[in-house]
Amino acid sequence: MALWATSCSSSEKLFLASSAATRRRMGSRRRDLVHVGMTDQAETETISIAYKEGDRERPKWADETPFSRLVEALISFKPFYSLLKLGARQVLISTAERNNIPWREMTKEILESDVYKELNTIQNTSLQYPDYYLSPCHAYDEGNLSWLAAAEAEVATMSMTRRAIPYAPSNEEATQEMRGNWVQAIKQHHMKHSGNVTIQNIVDIGCSVGLSTRFLADEFPSAKVTGLDLSPYFLSVAQYKEKKRPPRKNPIRWIHAAGENTGLPSKSFDLVSFSYVFHECPERAIIALVNEAFRLLRPGGTLAITDLAPKSKILQELSPALFTLMKSTEPFLNEYCLTDLEERLREAGFVNMKTLLTDPRHMTMTATVPHQHV
Repeated sequence: MALWATSCSSSEKLFLASSAATRRRMGSRRRDLVHVGMTDQAETETISIAYKEGDRERPKWADETPFSRLVEALISFKPFYSLLKLGARQVLISTAERNNIPWREMTKEILESDVYKELNTIQNTSLQYPDYYLSPCHAYDEGNLSWLAAAEAEVATMSMTRRAIPYAPSNEEATQEMRGNWVQAIKQHHMKHSGNVTIQNIVDIGCSVGLSTRFLADEFPSAKVTGLDLSPYFLSVAQYKEKKRPPRKNPIRWIHAAGENTGLPSKSFDLVSFSYVFHECPERAIIALVNEAFRLLRPGGTLAITDLAPKSKILQELSPALFTLMKSTEPFLNEYCLTDLEERLREAGFVNMKTLLTDPRHMTMTATVPHQHV
């Protein structure tokens, strides 16, 4: 079970993660992640973890300030941008290496594998890429349309997870906290608002190399899960790695398509998920993605968005050097932070919007398609 609770400070929200297994995984916390209560029964005990919100709706660096405009000007200067790009990449690599994440070895393993054979079975050669998707992103000039970006996606995600949850005893526990809280938020929302609709069909839009997709498939083993992405290189890695695992009762289906126009049947899913997708999109794309999710969901279906949290205290207090590096590799970050996501969901027709911090840097937003939706 997961929910918001009121804390002593108006700047904090409490996310409740349930079960004895969750408690064992999470281990001890820093003092700013406060345990506020447990039940006596081991099977139902609940831990409260406080993830702090800042004092603003969004980071100051996302607003139109003189300093923000200076950063944008620096980023637009190509020689300086090249230095920033290298710096941002080095931050991720050094974080990985400090935490025993074998960045170079894992990347080399993919690049020297047979992953390239998957491309022909995945790629939709007639797909027209949206203009925003062709922009440099994540320190790659080709954005997500390269083998190097695909080969490094998993280790980059692991490094990002460690930066978000540096206090975790291990990389595995950091991942479990981030992904586990996200899934708990989805389950609790769906249980409360779906009207007993069982999650039988899931689509993970913007699935990258399939990390979130596989997590959903593991958590909902009876569901049929689809991973959809714009990058055929990412999908090739996803399919290649999935083939290395033991076969599932319901194999994951991988689709190369645009999230704004998936080509999938209307009202065919009970859960539509976006994991760390929206901060890479301009607002017009976010609106189109939300509208497509509404079309895909059955009445009572759940939309789940997990992404950077503009209200995160940590993000709001990033040093100028770090947020400059961050913005240099995320061309639509300001636009994302300035987008009123709950209002965009409301305009699309969703109800029961709920937003909560599910780790110190990221939020999960859930919403429901009305039961009377025709």
